[in-house]
Order: sequence, then C-alpha cells, then structure tokens
Amino acid sequence: MSTHTTTDHAHMSADDAARMDAMSNLLAQNWWAVALRGVVGVLFGLVALLLPAATMLSLILLFAAYMLVDGVFAIISAVRAARHHERWGLLVLEGVVDLIAAAVALVWPGITVLAFVLLVAAWALLSGGLMLASSFNLNVDHGRWWLALGGIASMIFGVLLVIAPLIGAIVLTWWIGAYTMVFGISLLVLAFKLRQKRDESQRYARAA
Repeated sequence: MSTHTTTDHAHMSADDAARMDAMSNLLAQNWWAVALRGVVGVLFGLVALLLPAATMLSLILLFAAYMLVDGVFAIISAVRAARHHERWGLLVLEGVVDLIAAAVALVWPGITVLAFVLLVAAWALLSGGLMLASSFNLNVDHGRWWLALGGIASMIFGVLLVIAPLIGAIVLTWWIGAYTMVFGISLLVLAFKLRQKRDESQRYARAA
C-alpha cells in the first residue's frame, strides 16, 4: 500500500477505509469501461475541433450521441458496483443525468442555440459535480486526482457557458471540443492507472 493511501486511511474509520479499498479494486477490475468513456470523449473532441463549421443541429445531435454513450457506460459501472455491494448511487445518477440530457436534445433538436447552451451548461455542472464527489471514494494511488480533474474541467466548462451563453456557434464548438478532450484524456490516464493497480494486485496474488 502506498504512503498516500496509508495517509488517507489514517483519517477515516476502518469500515470507510475498507469500503474505499473495495471500490478502488472494483474500478481497477473494470478499467476498460473508464477507458471507453475516455476514448469517446477524445474522439468527440477531435470531431468538434476539426469540424467547427458544422451546423448547430448537427452539433446538438452529435453531443446527444456522446451523452447517450457516456451515460450508458456510467450506468454499467454502477451496476457492476451494485453487484459487489459497493457505492453505486453517484455513478447511476450521473448516467441518468446524461441519458435525460441526451433524450431532450434528440426529441427537440430544433431548440434555440441559447437553450442548447444552457442545457449543456446544466449537464456539465451537474455531471462534473457528481464526478468530483465520486473521486473521494477512490484511493489516491488508483488515480483519484485524474477523476477529480475530469469533474473540475466539466464544472469550469459549465460556468463558462453560463457566463457567456450567447457566444457564436463556432466558438461553442471549440469550447466543447477542448472540454471533451481534457475530460477524455483524464479518464484515459485514470483507466491506465487502474489497470496498473489491477495488474499489481494480480501479481501479488500469484506470488502469495
């Protein structure tokens, strides 16, 4: 166990420490789901940055598809956590928020640019807050700060949209692209840290 993890555990009860270890190990076993969310984020970010002249309608539908996929993977992670009797509420709530936002964008694709911007801002703030809260259920050496970084990036993006909701469509596209690139990369780094911890645990188990 690393020094960071030991320091973390020194400030919590034995039950809380055990639950954090169990949750961290569970995420490590399912690192691929985190990696897929990161890949989707990076791909969407590249499309948004390379094709800034796409119409707002196309952007709405593209972003809805991204939220749909991200929501599904968040719920998959929650189901796996529930099966192991670990904390799953924040994960499933994040997934439901993603799916609701995707449904609204798909059912009403002709909403105004302002309404779309505010919808994206609300999703980014709520989703980012849930990710940041979830990060404190993860051990430091399992990549806690990368999960927190994704949540903070999402919240900053939401605040920027609230402050300047009437920016041009191309600038909005660039903002969304930059945000999803940071979000996706942070999840990819987190995923590979989780895989590293899983591999270390398996080597330790074989050695024992």
